[in-house]
Amino acid sequence: MALPRRTSVRFIILICVLLGLSWSFGLSWELPASWKDGDILSSSRAKLAAAFNARKQSKVDEIYGLLHLVTADSDEYQHVLTSNVELDPTKRISLNDYTAGNEDLDWSAEVKRLEQEFPVVVFSKTFCPYSKRAKGLLAAYDLDPQAKVVEVDMRGDDSAALKAILTRLTQHSTFPNVIVCGKSLGGWEDINAMHNTKSLAPALEKCGVHVQKPNV
Repeated sequence: MALPRRTSVRFIILICVLLGLSWSFGLSWELPASWKDGDILSSSRAKLAAAFNARKQSKVDEIYGLLHLVTADSDEYQHVLTSNVELDPTKRISLNDYTAGNEDLDWSAEVKRLEQEFPVVVFSKTFCPYSKRAKGLLAAYDLDPQAKVVEVDMRGDDSAALKAILTRLTQHSTFPNVIVCGKSLGGWEDINAMHNTKSLAPALEKCGVHVQKPNV
């Protein structure tokens, strides 16, 4: 409802009087410097972006953060988790800790890339006979792409952390631990049983792996 004309005129006069008094007494109506510089706006945008990123990350299974970490290794450099001294492997870890703080990584695209390039990841120990058998069986299947083998005991200071993380994420605490498209198939006895029942090759092919010798 519109204000009566007389009331509107009085309101305008009151505003003019208040402004005149403030000018007379030297009161400043200047905005705070932080407002003019956009600090508050920038901070709000940063907080909103961080919240949005955290929400997106919460929808991604943490196992993909671990897979990103171990498949990013090169001959010259090994990615480890020791940079975060407060890391607790028994609790969910931020995906940023697996990427050395890279908050710009598109995790939807990264999950697809990992499942395409590294659909089978074997967490192994070099001295473990069961790990050796699992690696031998998968090698005999002549997979394309081949299984990515991570020798946990040959890593840096994060080998114990990796074991704790794998136990928490997969409910499988021993080696080997065979991960197919982000899901654990278990260890040697598990995949050998699947092999004997001829269900291992179909499980691998369902994940997009070409099993070139399924009848080994």
